Amino acid sequence: MPYTEEEDGRLNNFAVQPKMYVANPPTKKQQRNYIIMGLLSLLLVSGLIWITVSISQGA
Repeated sequence: MPYTEEEDGRLNNFAVQPKMYVANPPTKKQQRNYIIMGLLSLLLVSGLIWITVSISQGA
């Protein structure tokens, strides 16, 4: 670990820096999968909200 010593004798410990990398844009197949997962999650949340409202209306 990289330490530096100050004038008063105190030590500073610095974190190890992670390696940098370049992110690649998603491919057409990944974009399509993201859209499908988004639509399925929207359908799931909408269904859960509908069930919640219908249950609370009946009570």
